[in-house]
Amino acid sequence: MNIYTGKQIKSWDAYTMAHEPISSVDLMERAATACVEWIVRASYDNKPFHIFCGKGNNGGDGLVMARLLIQLQKEVEVYVLEHGAPGTPEFQINLQRLHKHTHRIHFLQNMEAFPVMKMEDVIIDALFGIGLSRPVDAFAAQLIERINQSGNRVISIDIPSGMYADQSSVSIPKIMAHDTISLQAWKPAFLMEENEAYTGNIHIVPIGLHPAFEKAQTATWNLLTGDEVKKMLLPRKPFSHKGDYGHALIIAGAKGKMGAAVLSAEACLRSGAGLLTTHIPECGYTIMQMSVPEAMVSPDAHEQYFSSPPLNLSAFKTIGIGPGIGTSVATSAALLQVMSHYNKPMVLDADALNIIAQQDISNVHIPAGSILTPHPGEFERLFGQTSNHFNRVALALNSAAALKSVIILKTKYTLIACPDGIAFFNPTGNPAMAKGGSGDVLTGMLTGLLSRGYDAVTAAKIGVYIHGYVGDLAAANLGMESVLARDMIAYLPAAFVDLYR
Repeated sequence: MNIYTGKQIKSWDAYTMAHEPISSVDLMERAATACVEWIVRASYDNKPFHIFCGKGNNGGDGLVMARLLIQLQKEVEVYVLEHGAPGTPEFQINLQRLHKHTHRIHFLQNMEAFPVMKMEDVIIDALFGIGLSRPVDAFAAQLIERINQSGNRVISIDIPSGMYADQSSVSIPKIMAHDTISLQAWKPAFLMEENEAYTGNIHIVPIGLHPAFEKAQTATWNLLTGDEVKKMLLPRKPFSHKGDYGHALIIAGAKGKMGAAVLSAEACLRSGAGLLTTHIPECGYTIMQMSVPEAMVSPDAHEQYFSSPPLNLSAFKTIGIGPGIGTSVATSAALLQVMSHYNKPMVLDADALNIIAQQDISNVHIPAGSILTPHPGEFERLFGQTSNHFNRVALALNSAAALKSVIILKTKYTLIACPDGIAFFNPTGNPAMAKGGSGDVLTGMLTGLLSRGYDAVTAAKIGVYIHGYVGDLAAANLGMESVLARDMIAYLPAAFVDLYR
């Protein structure tokens, strides 16, 4: 699913008006109707409404909504942010139409005119839309602050007012919405952690923009969908054997952290690898043989940690390395030795990333087509800090291009930064997955998918989507607090069954 900039969305509006064809006023009517229908479905329609409108087309949407709600016999008060300039033509037309239905239209010129509201009143925010490119002026900022302090439920139309659609809005005034009704598409701002407290619950409402536009328009940012992932999955051939699905190597674990190795190993096999060898410290030999009997074990020379790689690394289709290995001097040297001698795609996670971060990354051999899976802290250690989350996405994309590899930045909407400059965001997953071991499961899954024969970008998209999907299945059945990493592995078979249908 494409995620467009504010400018692209405006172009989509224009394309729809030209090719449907439909007038801008009628398209505004359609958008506002969709918003009111959502309000009715959400059982807000029995509340009094206070609709705050700017003089742009976002305010025009608010005026149409006011008229439609009044026609549904709802109690509505309208407030127009008055700054002296005339509104857009669409705003003016709908203001004239609204005057025929109500006299409860107030023009706000100062904060003394701000209404006294009851707690059950619902505020609809239609002050500023996606076209905003600079911070709001002083009076608008005061109005936004008063709305935020009101304690009333706030519904923002298309985007919370004051928020930029496709650049950082840190430290500028913006509405703190409980619900955001986004017209037709996701906005880049909704995927940024810095905006989570302001967007509230996000609801994408189709307004019938012309579908042909998406076929002709390139999007740098995309949201993964189940249908897209289904099309990527390759069925196993009837006459295939284990050798057709690759021999993977996982290097993981240390004394006291063998769980990371076990979770990665089982997740790898559950994700389709034909064969798996685990290279683990000697102390983990019995643990692995009993926990994952399908996995072969290559014991390290050291009893307690990874100190030397196995012989003949070239025999493996891919290597997953990092979960639970620690960062001792010997382990760091062994990791760098593996990387200097291996030229096929790898999965690098956890302590492997921490070890690399201690080096000059430009001097570390990371095979092209590899996958790096940092959480935000590991990402900063590897690539540096950024002032906001938009800049972090840009840094991830630039770093992926430089490394010719995929970077998976694990957040709420996990980012898959591809070396060609395209970003994918994942909608699956939930806070139940915020447990130790979840990342080890993902490492195993990605290793299994690379072994299976998928390229890095495809493996990342399938792995990240399904990783979140099993988290959702586990949370739905076990509750948010009780999900363990091994529960996610237990739901992998069901997830693959669902997606292969």
